[in-house]
Amino acid sequence: MTFLAPLGWIAAAVALGAALGWLFRAVAAALAGATARGAAAARALRAMPLSAAFGMAVILVYALVGLFAPWIAPFSERQVVGGQYLPWSAEHWLGTDHLGRDLFSRLVYGARNTVGIALVTTMLAFGVGTSLGLLAAAVGGWLDGVLSRIVDVLMAIPALIFALLLLTLLGPSIPNMIIVIALIDSTRVFRLARAVAMDIVVMDYVEAARLRGEGLLRIIGREVLPNAAAPLIAEFGLRFCFVFLSISALSFLGLGIQPPTADWGSMVRDTATLITFGDPTPLLPAGAIALLTVAVNFVVDWQLHRASGLKE
Repeated sequence: MTFLAPLGWIAAAVALGAALGWLFRAVAAALAGATARGAAAARALRAMPLSAAFGMAVILVYALVGLFAPWIAPFSERQVVGGQYLPWSAEHWLGTDHLGRDLFSRLVYGARNTVGIALVTTMLAFGVGTSLGLLAAAVGGWLDGVLSRIVDVLMAIPALIFALLLLTLLGPSIPNMIIVIALIDSTRVFRLARAVAMDIVVMDYVEAARLRGEGLLRIIGREVLPNAAAPLIAEFGLRFCFVFLSISALSFLGLGIQPPTADWGSMVRDTATLITFGDPTPLLPAGAIALLTVAVNFVVDWQLHRASGLKE
């Protein structure tokens, strides 16, 4: 009957996640309803599915851990505090790594470094891709053709291989990694922004804005962008997941965030040998990566459902 043990753990995890989602939904709706203008927000929060509430709760926890990492972690992320591969104890909750650094502290600081860098990279990729995509759709002609062909060429190269090649040439540093991943992922954002905007620029209200003599940037900012916001917001969440996983993969391969800066991908690599001794420590940073990815996808699914106008 030992095969039933994993099922029990899964059932317990699902129940805990549902309870966390229900608690977050109740507290958030109560806080929103307490404000003068929060009645509509409170109704939306009460109608939120438990999966989305769980996702938002997880994102909130990650954000708080990242912001208050120096106060949560008992040691510095670079501080050598003991011997190599010390076991879990009251002093070192998750033991130490191959250099004697506290793994719990590095896991906490990894939330700030990995998630923060992923967020900055996603914002840069999204800004570049959305701007060029909307511009290509609004202007059309040769500009649309040139930008689209450049994007097609870049997208024809596998993203991870392209990132590894560029980082090998430029050198593995955080600024180079942000630029490289933002460049690669901006092509995906460009394709979506252009496709959505192409359906909008032919609408009557856009033509009316042109006849009124409004400039190109004003048309994009006031007519096209607001009507393309829903799919772009959903794409931002999905793109963050891809960027987050790309950074972790590059760090695992040694070309991402460089030591001694704490990062979940490099933590999996550094502690991978412990798996052979039955130590679950390498699964903790891997689980942190997977949990945030699932949480963001839950929230994105909810937002897409709301934007679609479909009813339960």
